[in-house]
Formats: sequence, C-alpha cells, structure tokens
Amino acid sequence: MNFQRVYEYRFQHADEAKKQIVWKEISNWLFSGHLNKPAVVLDPAGGLCEFINNVPATERWAIDIEKEFISKYAQKDVKVLIGNNLEVELPENYFDAVFISNFLEHLMSQEEVALLLGRMYKALKKGGRIVVMGPNFKYCYKEYFDFADHTVILSELGVAEHLYGAGFSIKKIIPRFLPLSFRSGGWLPVTSFTVGTYLKIPLAWRFLGKQFLLVAEK
Repeated sequence: MNFQRVYEYRFQHADEAKKQIVWKEISNWLFSGHLNKPAVVLDPAGGLCEFINNVPATERWAIDIEKEFISKYAQKDVKVLIGNNLEVELPENYFDAVFISNFLEHLMSQEEVALLLGRMYKALKKGGRIVVMGPNFKYCYKEYFDFADHTVILSELGVAEHLYGAGFSIKKIIPRFLPLSFRSGGWLPVTSFTVGTYLKIPLAWRFLGKQFLLVAEK
C-alpha cells in the first residue's frame, strides 16, 4: 500500500493549523495527566508526528516505515527510526512512556497487535506507562472500514486484554474519548480553549467520543 498517497488523499481537506492545536492540547493533557511527565517518550507509529512533535519530553523518539514521509514531519530533535515497528531494534528498559495512536487497527492480525505491545513492554522502564488510543469498533462500526488501512477490529476490552497479556497493569480504560476523525470536521470549534475544555469534561466524551483511550503501566 502506498501510505503516503493514501494519507495525502485522506487529509486533503484537513486544516493543519487546527490539527496542531488539537494535538498540542492532547499531548500536554496526556503528558501531565496520564504519562507522569516522562523524560523519554516513544511513538512507535510516528506518521505525521503530531503527538511526538508536541509532547514536552526531554528526549523524543518516533518509528515509521516511510522514510520520506516521517522525515518531512518530524522535528529536528526527534530521533527517527526507519523500519517496521515489529522488527526495528529498540533499547530495552529505556523509555519512560509510549504513546500509540490510531495504529493497532492497521496491523494484519491480533497476533501482530500482541507482538507490538510485547515489544513496547520490553522497551519501557519499570514503572513506565503506555497510552493506546484508537477507533472503538463498538461505537463506529459503520465508518470503521471507510479507511483503506483498517484491518483489525478492536474495542477497549480487547485492547485491555492485549495489554494485560503483554505484561502490563491496566490503570484506566476510557471506552469513548475523541471523535473518530478530523476528516469529518465540525465536531468542535477548534481553539486551545475549546479543546482543553473538552478534555476536562468526560461527560462530553460519552456523546462525541468514538475512540477508546487506555492507560497501562509496566
């Protein structure tokens, strides 16, 4: 699959400035509230680098299989590893935090989901945290396969089992968090204030959220 062209088509009408506002708020919210202010952070599916560029960590790493794609978006101080995140060499017991956003559903099987989370467990320090976010099939089954790279069906309960199976202790399960996609647009007036307010009101997530968010610890 030509991911660069797929994502170019998918996000052709997305407002990049608004996306950056959203991700800055999400990154800061996760950094302080769920990742315990980590010094060293890994995003194993860097892509557009929206999280890793915005998270205020001292040392930031990202993995992506598309060299030209991630090189275009990663900030200069982000350490980029090019390759398959199921195979690329990673230091063990090194990272304080891992964040996986909208990626597990792209893998080819439940076995690959287990493999990736097992690798993340090994890469984290003891006490390190992982946050996993992605579309919850239970709440977006009509739109789930509108994305060319969605293959594995996941819900918050299945991901919790995967994380526990990899060795993690589950700290938080949020079945509904963010809306499904920036492509749909219009779900919220996008300013730092409105996004920050949304993140502070879990009741709003129950109405607008179609993505799960899980927090687990090594």
